Amino acid sequence: MARVRYIGAEPVTVPELGSRTIHPDEVVEVPDARFEGYVCQPLAWEAVEEPRTEDEPKALPIQAALKKSAARPQRES
Repeated sequence: MARVRYIGAEPVTVPELGSRTIHPDEVVEVPDARFEGYVCQPLAWEAVEEPRTEDEPKALPIQAALKKSAARPQRES
């Protein structure tokens, strides 16, 4: 899912998001296929996180990321 920020002046109801009321400066997730439909309205929406491309890896769970980034103990000589 992509993310966009509503930058309009007044709250709006967005039927595509389950008729949710979106307030100014609120960030919402939108379907990747609909991302362009939001950001093509620059007076109302701005991109926060673009849709992921097919070749981008999915994010690792936090535990897996921590295990890979942990420092290895040094051997004593």
